[in-house]
Amino acid sequence: MAQDVSLPYNVCVFTSTLFLLEFATDKFISHAATLASLINVSELLIGLVTAGAEWEELAVVVSSLGQGRSSLALGNVIGASISNILGAFSLGLLCSREIEFDRGSRIYSLLTLVLTTLVIPVVYYSSRVTWIVCGSVLIVGFVVYFVSVGVAVVKGVLTAPEDSDSDDDNDEDEDEDTERTALIGNPSPNPPRRSVAHHTLQLVFGIVALALSAYILSHSAANITTQLHMSDISFGVVVLSIATTLPEKLISVVSGYRGHGQILVANCAGSNIFLLSLCCGIILISTGGELDRGTVTIGELAVLWVSTLAFTVTVWFRGKGAKAVGVVMILGYIAFIVLEYTLTHRIDV
Repeated sequence: MAQDVSLPYNVCVFTSTLFLLEFATDKFISHAATLASLINVSELLIGLVTAGAEWEELAVVVSSLGQGRSSLALGNVIGASISNILGAFSLGLLCSREIEFDRGSRIYSLLTLVLTTLVIPVVYYSSRVTWIVCGSVLIVGFVVYFVSVGVAVVKGVLTAPEDSDSDDDNDEDEDEDTERTALIGNPSPNPPRRSVAHHTLQLVFGIVALALSAYILSHSAANITTQLHMSDISFGVVVLSIATTLPEKLISVVSGYRGHGQILVANCAGSNIFLLSLCCGIILISTGGELDRGTVTIGELAVLWVSTLAFTVTVWFRGKGAKAVGVVMILGYIAFIVLEYTLTHRIDV
């Protein structure tokens, strides 16, 4: 009897969690933009250490490895990396009205391309020594990257009081408050200036809600797909990756619509750097080149590299033809999913 009700139960859990996801996304975008302005730090850096930190993906990877489903873990990492670009970034472009990408955005998009180019051959040509060595390098690289971003944020926090205490900048601060109000959508004509601690707490709350909703979504999707007897790689690359990247898709839509180009890039670049360095490094070290139920194909890795190249080129051209690029990416993602189930992988019956 439990088996009969598990499928509709998981469908209901999946659907209801979407409402929590929508709430968390709106809270995250609003307070991330405000906090970045208050502490004199770019939205790109705030986005890299918040939206770009895929802790829910890490939880899924560790959980999958703990259950002996390493193929599922790797499939989720590669599929989520593809989905972040073709699914999330493209939606941000489509929903954008006027969007620009600064120098920092271009640098981190290029870093994402370089990392992807280095990781792909390692994943495809698996061997025990190569995976253990490269996995260790990826984890160390992630630590260096994350610490450097954190240091930049801390520097901005430490210098913020000097800027905020200056009497000469009062008029400029008022203008920023007005603009921020328009972006966030606060209905109050003269909202009070909230403290940094308040917005930081709200931002953390939004991140926790995002992680919780993604974790529930991924597990309910896993239960649904297990009952449909899909292969681990196919499930990880498509279904699980779509479920766990729903927060990124909503963040991209909202940030693109509100013109926060730096958050849009940080959401995509930061997420893929997190996935392809820390998460992928853990998988490489844990498995040592031996996956339980097969590995990703060269076609899937090629889609990842081409989509990353398109992402980088779009950012470096400052978002020119953003909507056209978004349409091409969405169509490419649909084609990729169709091919996954018609040619690359088949449902096990």
